[in-house]
Amino acid sequence: MRFTGLAAIALLSCASLPALALPDADDGWSGAGELGLAISKGNTDSQTIVGKMALRKEDALWKHALRAAFLYGESDELETARRYELFASSGRRTGERSRVFGSARTERDRFSATEYQSTVSMGYGVDAIDSDTTQLTFEIGPGYRWSKAQGVREHDNGGIVRGGMEFTHQLTATTTLYDTLLIEAGDENTFARNELGLQVKMTDALALKAGFEVRHNTERADDRRRTDTLTTVNVVYGF
Repeated sequence: MRFTGLAAIALLSCASLPALALPDADDGWSGAGELGLAISKGNTDSQTIVGKMALRKEDALWKHALRAAFLYGESDELETARRYELFASSGRRTGERSRVFGSARTERDRFSATEYQSTVSMGYGVDAIDSDTTQLTFEIGPGYRWSKAQGVREHDNGGIVRGGMEFTHQLTATTTLYDTLLIEAGDENTFARNELGLQVKMTDALALKAGFEVRHNTERADDRRRTDTLTTVNVVYGF
């Protein structure tokens, strides 16, 4: 099965993660990789695998971020989900809590309302709250999007306004609440994604993370839904 091979590769990669040549913390880079796997057997055989990787680096002047994510699912040997996403951004501080930034994002999804969408943007970001336990960041700016809806040949390209929010709050020494919001609004379509979750630290490197993600496109094909949701429970390895 395609899924069995994919799951085996992902699990082996996760198991060997500490041995990989990851960015050196002395250079200011840090990050986390996470993996979730759900298998159901019986009247219906279904399998779903979710993976994410995030890297970040921040100093007195610059803030960089790289992220990648994928989702794959099968039910009774039929593919039910296939999505990947890549994101990168760099920001230069203009004040103690403000910066200008540039970012790029691309995703492909075989089963959503939009087959693919890629964006580039620039704008202004501000750290509204930056304490030992709570961080709240807002970003907004103009950009451009290339996209195509499922099942059609027409491309919807044009200008957008991109807005983002990132919130984290440390509830206890081991438990953190997080919420991230992304909005890319254009004339043809507005894409919005929000992920709310809870992460519980088990060791210095390992944590358990439960999340609920909502993805919404205002425009869709007749046989597609505007809103998709995803509930995950992942193992996280931090470095």
